[in-house]
Amino acid sequence: MIDKLTDSFNFSKEVLNLRQERQKVLASNIANADTPNYKARDFDFSSELSKAVKSGRAGMHSIKLDTTSEAHLSGSQQGGGSSVHGLNYRVPAQPSMDGNTVEMETERAQFSDNSVRQQASLTFLNGYIRGLKSAMRPE
Repeated sequence: MIDKLTDSFNFSKEVLNLRQERQKVLASNIANADTPNYKARDFDFSSELSKAVKSGRAGMHSIKLDTTSEAHLSGSQQGGGSSVHGLNYRVPAQPSMDGNTVEMETERAQFSDNSVRQQASLTFLNGYIRGLKSAMRPE
């Protein structure tokens, strides 16, 4: 019984962690909407969730960056940045003259969608916890 509770809470934790990571990525895209040559990024939520549930987040904290020159900084992650492996570049529907691929309508829609889904996950988790509390209450 405890294993099923743990699995359920771990799944909810992974969902909320990935939603938070996606909010950071989308917010970064929006913040850099006027930066020349900035490439908008995003990730496939369902595939990242599958990876996170299978391996847990502990294995996702060490990211090694490839360098093309000895002058580059070492790419060790110090607790900041994204812990998502599959960040992809977004293909713009209409390219801009300055090389920026951020499309504000798309980014705002994705940001809002992710926010709603994050709130729904929290509401679902809250209802699940309430149900467990009421089941444990003596009558």
